[in-house]
Amino acid sequence: MEKECIVLAGGLGTRLRGTVDDVPKCMAPVAGRPFLHYLFDYLERNGFSRVVLSLGYMHETVERWAASQVRPFRIAASVEPTPLGTGGAIALAAEKTTGRQVYVMNGDTFFDADTDAMRGVHEHMGAAATLALKPMNDFSRYGTVETDDGGRIRTFREKRHCRHGLINGGIYLLDLESGLFDGLGGRFSFETDVLQARVSGTVLGGYVSAGYFIDIGVPEDYRQANADFEAMFAHDEKH
Repeated sequence: MEKECIVLAGGLGTRLRGTVDDVPKCMAPVAGRPFLHYLFDYLERNGFSRVVLSLGYMHETVERWAASQVRPFRIAASVEPTPLGTGGAIALAAEKTTGRQVYVMNGDTFFDADTDAMRGVHEHMGAAATLALKPMNDFSRYGTVETDDGGRIRTFREKRHCRHGLINGGIYLLDLESGLFDGLGGRFSFETDVLQARVSGTVLGGYVSAGYFIDIGVPEDYRQANADFEAMFAHDEKH
């Protein structure tokens, strides 16, 4: 069975303007390489066989870079004709996938979660979607995700200061035959119109991982990613 992932790589990176050059957010340079390079390394380590890049803003830049990559997985591109929101982008890119299960990853976050263990949770629960969740302490930038004792997601909370909690780590496993997108089309938000709107009547699983997490969407964390990745991947050969 194919192990497929959609990478949401169409973001403009408006909050990084003035910090990085005018490039798609996934191509922001981190420790000397495009951020997408590290996501590709992660996908390679996790045994993916096919990757669909969901593109929009400056898609040619991403496509040129992707064409230069020599990877053990096949790479395809799905280009939004107009901005479709995260949900519309996933639905469009899913047309280029082949199986019932597909992972989805945000192109501006890196979360070192075990995708095979995540699939085990997903299948055990019979979930329509499973989210990789990251435990965090003393934060206010992210909303929180609350689960019951069995790991089923019950509530999504708005951003507020929390002493500790679980956040959405930006990796999902979807069952494309579950009806998750039924009644939705065109432009819509995956987070709001699917996850939050359907949490009460849909089995959404939570897979908790303590793996390294960073979101480069704001300058402070972008700078932190540069420092972290320089330390973590300094031994890798630059290419």
